[in-house]
Amino acid sequence: MIAMKSANVEIMQVGAVQYKGESSNAKHVGVQWLSKVGQDAEGSPAYGLRLFTVGPSGEIPIHNHAYIQTMYIISGNFECSAFDPDTDSVIDKRICNPGDMVYIPSQEPHGMRNLSETDQGQFLCCICTLDSSMVCPG
Repeated sequence: MIAMKSANVEIMQVGAVQYKGESSNAKHVGVQWLSKVGQDAEGSPAYGLRLFTVGPSGEIPIHNHAYIQTMYIISGNFECSAFDPDTDSVIDKRICNPGDMVYIPSQEPHGMRNLSETDQGQFLCCICTLDSSMVCPG
């Protein structure tokens, strides 16, 4: 068992995210890995639990990835968007507040931004990884 304060987990700044071979920079986004990738001694499936802190007006631009993810908004108000993979146009946009959850299927283009110009927001993000080489920071 590992038990520790999340404040003791290193905050890594999220840099570029990838989409269709292009890189776009995240803005004012930090991530803390609260759990590690891999299987435990019992063979449980690999997963990751991350805590994201998004600064005022911060955003994670359009991107996609092989793993599925579920996000749980802890604080702040976020605009969460899903995009059409062929046209990159927004097909769904939701305002998500504390207590809301967002599920993103594998390969679905998505992005989000903090709606506040003065306050940071936080969300937990649980990912189901296929293997450690497929994990990206955003």
